[in-house]
Amino acid sequence: MKKHFLLLLLAVFCLLTPRTQAQIYSIDPVHSTVEFKVRHLGISTVTGHFTDFAGTVIFNPDKPEASSVEIIVQAQSVDTGSAKRDTHLKSESFFDAQKFPTLTFKSTAVQKTDPTTYTVTGDLTLHGVTKPVTISFSDLGTAKGMKGETRHGGETELKIKRSDYGMNFMIGPVGDEVKISLAFSGVEQGGQTTQP
Repeated sequence: MKKHFLLLLLAVFCLLTPRTQAQIYSIDPVHSTVEFKVRHLGISTVTGHFTDFAGTVIFNPDKPEASSVEIIVQAQSVDTGSAKRDTHLKSESFFDAQKFPTLTFKSTAVQKTDPTTYTVTGDLTLHGVTKPVTISFSDLGTAKGMKGETRHGGETELKIKRSDYGMNFMIGPVGDEVKISLAFSGVEQGGQTTQP
């Protein structure tokens, strides 16, 4: 009898415990960008982007701290508008794309700071080196796509020193500071996760 009472009490507790829905979004590379800017000789700025990347965002509007993001970028897809320069960037002098084929970011903490802004802390892996970074992420909201799919978008910017990641070649003529811009449109997937 006591055992049945405890089971009943547990069931009631589970029913009364609030549960929130977390939406899962896959980043759409056609409507998203991963860009970077770096100084050249201190007098001009070279801009580049990556054409091959993917990622998943788990967004819980009711429990932001349970949200997460993971992005994987293929180093071989770097594009600065110059085939010769891109080949150099893929070489051992810079990305060393054969040895380190991907650049990744994986969040470790998410905090909501105002209605449309989140502070996201995570691990950035570049050139085989992983370091923690913290970014301010702007939530641009939800919209319906052309096929009726639900999309969610946002953007962020951060600055890193490439020397912190072991990319030391030609520091001086080529700037050490790199500005990175991320803008994404994520497509909601069929499944949702239910979190306590």
